[in-house]
Amino acid sequence: MTSLDPELVIESLSVVFYAIAASALTIGGIAAEYASTQHLGAGDQTVALWLAAIGAVMIYAGVYGLGYQKLLVEVQARLN
Repeated sequence: MTSLDPELVIESLSVVFYAIAASALTIGGIAAEYASTQHLGAGDQTVALWLAAIGAVMIYAGVYGLGYQKLLVEVQARLN
């Protein structure tokens, strides 16, 4: 029976955490953008603009901040 290297497990967990966090931020941002369009259609511009701004920040943080800068770098480091 082989034993798992604790360092490998910790590094793998960090990749999984970044993937889950990036996905959650991106999905939350898309949901906020969708809610923004619903509020805009209902005539509530203040809430619509607020949700649009929050959604844009969440999508940026999920896709670029965590997905591109952290997750992609970690995965490329593991593959090389």
